[in-house]
Amino acid sequence: MPTPPPSARTTRLVGYACALGAGTLWGTTGPLSTKLYSVGSSLTGIGFWRLIIGLVGTWGLLVDRGLFRIDRRGWLLVGLGGGVLVALFEVAYQFAISGTGVAGAAALLYTAPVIIAILARPLLGERLTALRLALAVAVMAGAVLAVLGGSRAGVTIATTLRDGVLGGALAAVSYAGTTLLARYAVPRYGAMRVLFLEILGGAAILALALPLAGQPPYAPSSSGAWIYTILLAAGTVIAANVLFFNATKRIDAAPTAVAATIEPVAAAFLAFLLLGQGLTMFGALGLGLVVAGVAGGYLEEAHG
Repeated sequence: MPTPPPSARTTRLVGYACALGAGTLWGTTGPLSTKLYSVGSSLTGIGFWRLIIGLVGTWGLLVDRGLFRIDRRGWLLVGLGGGVLVALFEVAYQFAISGTGVAGAAALLYTAPVIIAILARPLLGERLTALRLALAVAVMAGAVLAVLGGSRAGVTIATTLRDGVLGGALAAVSYAGTTLLARYAVPRYGAMRVLFLEILGGAAILALALPLAGQPPYAPSSSGAWIYTILLAAGTVIAANVLFFNATKRIDAAPTAVAATIEPVAAAFLAFLLLGQGLTMFGALGLGLVVAGVAGGYLEEAHG
């Protein structure tokens, strides 16, 4: 007897679970990056080398000759456009982590749902419901409180709070653009091809741009630095993106982004355990709003 196809509700719930898994893995970015600061890695070099390792790992997992069989539009849109977004994120998010702390950076990143919820309607034709907008605004408010109540304990390469907030804002714009691009490109080109081409484009752009900016991406200088970088690449570049792109195939861009806002919670928890970065009452309230946004999005998808 053939296996019956999954119901629309099951498909949505699987998509939401994938987005939650991606957000949890992304939550390790801040703690691992902070550890890398302590072993001599530079802010600009961390993103470049995790992309390089992620690129090699993705190629090794796929071994697919069809990866490069993509039309010119795909190369421009995914390889170049997606590469620019990835390159921007890799640099901006490191400044956010060093300037606002792990929880603050992760929370700032998730102002992106507001951008996505608004832009998904004109760009992708998705519904902008009152609940979606309310959840996105709640997450944004939570992000602000998390920054105000965050900590930078254990950060050995500290930038200014202003640079950290600017980095977080740019990372959020990049994340929003990547989400919208994935929602358009993944159904057309496949999740793994989109992931590979975005990483390839991002690594190539950083390889050209960082030396020109006087910030050459030096390789990790110790075995400990290599271990942290490999862990970053395996968890946050490969595994998390595979889950995220599979989420975008099953649910709309706005709820995908809201679900992945579990990242600040995971990041704050790990930062407290590994780095001693605690939260004030305002910070805890902010993360609570993020959790409420995730739970509300889950209920919307479960009963939609």
